[in-house]
Amino acid sequence: MRNTELRRRMAEFLGDEWAPSYAKDIVHAELGGHTVEEALAIGTEPGDIWRAICRHNPDVPKHLI
Repeated sequence: MRNTELRRRMAEFLGDEWAPSYAKDIVHAELGGHTVEEALAIGTEPGDIWRAICRHNPDVPKHLI
């Protein structure tokens, strides 16, 4: 998965206004205690980040998983 696809899915799930804040502010145990932005900065693959978001948010629609 590319970074653009990660951001598209986040925006579809969370909304265009909430997704950037979520990426910057929400810390995930699934990402080693990092936010989405921090995980990207240290080289975590976008697909791994998306899977962590899905585990953290079980209400992600099936078509986005």
